[in-house]
Amino acid sequence: MTDPAIRVDHVSKRFRLYHERNQSLKASVMRGRRARYEEFWALDDVSFDVPVGSTFGLIGENGSGKSTMLKCMARILRPESGDITLRGKMSALLELGAGFHPELSGRENVYLNGAILGLSKKQLQSRFDEIVEFAGIEQFIDSPVKNYSSGMYVRLGFSVAINVDPDVLLIDEVLAVGDADFQRKCSEKIAEFRKQGKTIVIVSHSLPSVRTLCDEVALLEHGTLRDLGAAPAVIDHYLADAFSDRSDEGGHPRWGSGEVRIEAIEVVGVAGRTGVRPRTGEELVLRFHYRAREPVSDVMIGMAIETVEGVVVTGPNTRESGLRCDRLVGDGFVDFRVPRLMLLGGTYDVTAAVYSIDGLHPFDHVPHLLRFDVDQGEPLEENGLVSLGGTWEGEALRALEIRERAG
Repeated sequence: MTDPAIRVDHVSKRFRLYHERNQSLKASVMRGRRARYEEFWALDDVSFDVPVGSTFGLIGENGSGKSTMLKCMARILRPESGDITLRGKMSALLELGAGFHPELSGRENVYLNGAILGLSKKQLQSRFDEIVEFAGIEQFIDSPVKNYSSGMYVRLGFSVAINVDPDVLLIDEVLAVGDADFQRKCSEKIAEFRKQGKTIVIVSHSLPSVRTLCDEVALLEHGTLRDLGAAPAVIDHYLADAFSDRSDEGGHPRWGSGEVRIEAIEVVGVAGRTGVRPRTGEELVLRFHYRAREPVSDVMIGMAIETVEGVVVTGPNTRESGLRCDRLVGDGFVDFRVPRLMLLGGTYDVTAAVYSIDGLHPFDHVPHLLRFDVDQGEPLEENGLVSLGGTWEGEALRALEIRERAG
């Protein structure tokens, strides 16, 4: 078997939490004793492997040990016990502008930070224009970084870190900072790294980003490893535990305040027939049955269609369609109608959700409430998940003729 890019082997890390601290020798003598403290184990016997070429996520609540683990991987902190083995060149972006000197210009800090990360002056000179262009701060590059906004800080820090051309890239929360254009460029760069077989470890509270970017996820809780596995499964278990009092009677994971619940989803065919198997190119209607235990107003209904491997194909909702549910009362249903289904043949899972119109408050979120099959139809395509429904044109093209052999 191929050795992992990172092996975390029974790692524990302890900190001292001081209740009082002697600020001087005089204070120590006057007290006649040492400052009182208690031990806090930020990591407690944690073990896992990060496969080569994977994008790996660390999730958990504040204080769970995520950032401590990343700093141990980056060799900023030394564990009390256990070992961390890392293969290849490593680059870390753990804090905004880590390694930047506030009085120096952006240009000077590129050379300073690049040198800290192991680049020679010649390498930095050859990559300087690319670093500045990616950061998008050309006109400010000779200004002191103490005058930079937090967004400019993180863009420059991220740009330097990725241009080290690392085998392993460690990222702590920085993808949540910056404008939409910068986040898009970061996602594209991470996708490029993944294609190149780089290994990426991400710490983030943004579960949608982790679900999209990461292959595997480790869930930490109070310094211990709570769960480890494929990103969608671990995230769903994490959210289900957070709202364990909202699981349904059968134990199906779901979360939300519960005033409205999605009871079932049906595939509806011609003349209202249910339980049909849709075909590529035909009409599809997904019917969402809801029950409002008490009246609710200004909500949106949405869903996500995923492959059985957890790849999200699409995630439409009523708000993005310019609609709002002014009031839900009692039992009812809402249809999602697709005039021409462009999903290719395969098996798909549907996650259903009801949220407040601003998307901040979940009334009900039910992962994988429906699994359905799509049969091959027209257009007939063998590769991918969806068809674009396009046509080929050109003078060199003619209809494919299939003839039976004579005799």
